[in-house]
Amino acid sequence: MKDDQLTPGRRLVLRAAAALGAAAAAGCTATGGQDAPGPTAPSGAPAAGPPARRALKPSAYRLQPMAGYGPPRSARVLPRVRKAPILRVDGHDRSMVLTFDDGPDPRYTRPILRTLRRYDVRAMFFVCGEMAADNPDLLREMADDGHLIGNHTWSHPLLPKLKRSTMREQMERTCDVIEDVTGEPPAWFRAPYGAWNRNAFQLGAALGMEPLAWTVDTLDWTEPGARAIVRRVRAGAGPGVVVLSHDAGGDRSGSVDALRTYLPELLESGYRVTVPGRYAT
Repeated sequence: MKDDQLTPGRRLVLRAAAALGAAAAAGCTATGGQDAPGPTAPSGAPAAGPPARRALKPSAYRLQPMAGYGPPRSARVLPRVRKAPILRVDGHDRSMVLTFDDGPDPRYTRPILRTLRRYDVRAMFFVCGEMAADNPDLLREMADDGHLIGNHTWSHPLLPKLKRSTMREQMERTCDVIEDVTGEPPAWFRAPYGAWNRNAFQLGAALGMEPLAWTVDTLDWTEPGARAIVRRVRAGAGPGVVVLSHDAGGDRSGSVDALRTYLPELLESGYRVTVPGRYAT
């Protein structure tokens, strides 16, 4: 059949097929195929492209989600920058706060948690990031029991001797571990050795944390024995008092035994052992 004898419908089909074939050929030429060689350096080796960018771990304390992705998050309310740490809490109702530093350590933190659970009492644990990272199960147990988990830096350094950037890293890394494990960022910070400076107050506030020190130091870090620790708690007990003890960093068996004695005594004397609100006044 001659071309001028083709029906209009057949001419339309043939033209469409020809157009598709031409487009396919053009596409193959543009992509170059899988075997097409890339650019080469003068030596004949493939030329180096732009270096791959190293993936960075995001931090909730540095990055905020871009608008339009995920549910909107309310702005975090930050505490004011203080010039001194909080030493005691509102004690109008004869409340006291028990705090434990440097953990978690399975040898001492677990029996402390059992004693607190027995008397249905909540406490505060100021954890070191490296200890928390090694014992996430204990961190979850603290949170599940309703205890407050505070930031005590990553490795317990003397903060005034650190550069601001190093201090921020110590605090930030610990915040990350606490939030990753418990789902909540820490609202409280305690400087190791009670050594504060302006950078510590500024960075703590910028990370959403209030600085808490203590009223009564049990000196349990000197390992004086349970009786000496109990005497110090008895002597210092009072409304609004914050008691400092430790659940890691040495032999803390005296701290464990002392708690079993002074905690029921405090409760029988009418004290309410509790934890402060998110932000103190």
